[in-house]
Amino acid sequence: MNKYIDLIQQTFDFPTREFKVEDEKLFFNGVDLMDIIETYGTPLKLTYLPKISESIQNAKTYFNNAMEAHDYHGKYTYCYCTKSSHFKFVLDEALKNDIHIETSSTFDIPLVRSLYEQGKITKDTHIVCNGFKRDLYKQYITELLNDGFKNCIPVLDNLTEIDYYLEHVKVPFQVGIRIAADEEPKFGFYTSRLGVRYKDIIDLYETKIKDNPNVSLKMLHFFINSGIRDTAYYWSELTRFIQKYVDLKAICPELDTMDIGGGWPIKTNVFFDYDYQYMADQIIKNIKWMCAKNNTQEPNIFTEFGSYTVGESGAVLYSILEEKLQNDKELWYMIDGSFITQLPDSWGLNQKYIMLAVNNWKEEYHNINLGGLTCDSMDYYNSEAHQYNIYLPKKEDKKTPQYIGFFHTGAYQESLGGYGGIQHCLIPAPKHVLIDRDTDGSVTHRLFAEEQNSASMLKTLGY
Repeated sequence: MNKYIDLIQQTFDFPTREFKVEDEKLFFNGVDLMDIIETYGTPLKLTYLPKISESIQNAKTYFNNAMEAHDYHGKYTYCYCTKSSHFKFVLDEALKNDIHIETSSTFDIPLVRSLYEQGKITKDTHIVCNGFKRDLYKQYITELLNDGFKNCIPVLDNLTEIDYYLEHVKVPFQVGIRIAADEEPKFGFYTSRLGVRYKDIIDLYETKIKDNPNVSLKMLHFFINSGIRDTAYYWSELTRFIQKYVDLKAICPELDTMDIGGGWPIKTNVFFDYDYQYMADQIIKNIKWMCAKNNTQEPNIFTEFGSYTVGESGAVLYSILEEKLQNDKELWYMIDGSFITQLPDSWGLNQKYIMLAVNNWKEEYHNINLGGLTCDSMDYYNSEAHQYNIYLPKKEDKKTPQYIGFFHTGAYQESLGGYGGIQHCLIPAPKHVLIDRDTDGSVTHRLFAEEQNSASMLKTLGY
């Protein structure tokens, strides 16, 4: 008999640091998932908070190791991209680790104000303000600057944005400039819609910043949509960016910071192979070499990690409601949730996650398709990142429910799915559970939010 546990152990190097099985039950970061399911039921989303701090500390170690190895004289600063997950429990955990913040839109600034009022950040915290900015966003940034948030850095996205700050900011302030990087060849356009063209950057500095005593250029900002990956495309774009920094530094002595936007990837399959330390080493090595070649002082380095910070802390757990054979060979497991509404990246971007059975690991397995609850034909999940098919235990004992989990889902899914709003077919947002550890290492958990109810939906709809 081919058991599910045999399949997983033969296919992957299993167990892993994050996943193990005891008594046919899956553990995630040492947490018994069946215990969570028996306490709260399904569907549910969970966040394992210690993973957030672990990821941050790992990144700091990688970059600090690289700087020490290459005798790099600049400083490293870790920023969290709030857009990946705006939830308070995420920011509370992340800010335990002496980090700074990157914002992307207007309502991020009231969030920053709230964190300051609670004592989570200070006026010395770096607030890197990205994005194409409407007037209200610029107004909020201006108010931060005028209120003494001296390390609030609006990153200029176009040639006219600075005009607003020059008119309204009443204290000396610093700005950054985002470079419009070229996209990967597979994109439907050549150059990013965001940022300032390479050829316009020096002119922008010389005409609007250089001779103005109230503003100084602090930062040059670089962002790659595909993230930091070991590809010829990434290294080519990074080299081009470093050269522009060197050229600009030659006429702008106050420029001292390079922001390496675009984050590190997270594990979306058990075969994941990415050497974070190697990538940090290569980034620092390249910057140092090009600066030395041009007799340029090495810049401070900022990174903006969003998915990397919070992604691997998240999981979604479902029950299999029913088994359906729709023709001679296509077998469906219907879940008690929806991929479209609860894991929108799996639908909109064909994103794959680590998917594993939570229980019944010693049962036989078979090839199945997973179907969601909405009426949309696209509400399904039927392949893995490493293969075309997915396999789960057979439902031989109809009295024993089958539970499954999707892992490393902690970034973007709630905001893209419209958390707390109106979902396709009025599918409710699932309950959300926060998992932490006491000082003695024992697991604790609490309910952050109940499953969305009909009353909240009807109110939003005006009934």
